[in-house]
Amino acid sequence: MKNAVIVAGMLLLLMTAAMADENAAAKRFVATIDKDGYQRVGMTAGEYYFDPSIVVVKVNVPVELTIKKAGGITPHNLTMKAPEADLDFTIDLSSEPKKVSFMATKIGSYPFECSKKLLFFKSHKERGMHGVLEVVE
Repeated sequence: MKNAVIVAGMLLLLMTAAMADENAAAKRFVATIDKDGYQRVGMTAGEYYFDPSIVVVKVNVPVELTIKKAGGITPHNLTMKAPEADLDFTIDLSSEPKKVSFMATKIGSYPFECSKKLLFFKSHKERGMHGVLEVVE
């Protein structure tokens, strides 16, 4: 009986966390061009979210993205696969900030996500860890 109560409590906690993840509000960031010609974006990856999850950058202007993991033991990454716009990278995340530089060469909206998944659980993307890079003129 004691084990059943513990298991039920753990399931309730997991379900509550999953619902909170799916209901997280999207945050939007519009990059500006610094004096050195780079657009700089700071991002945090937490337990199943990216902050911001919508990033707007200008086409054909270099971007320097600095991203770090907010904490916790769950492994995360940032994956962007849009070769048509010269966007094709995966970066594993940690609590230490990591930088990735890129330049989008085509206007459009390009999804990014955490591509991690544990066994039979929902993928991190399915749990809400995804976003969009909007490339504008």
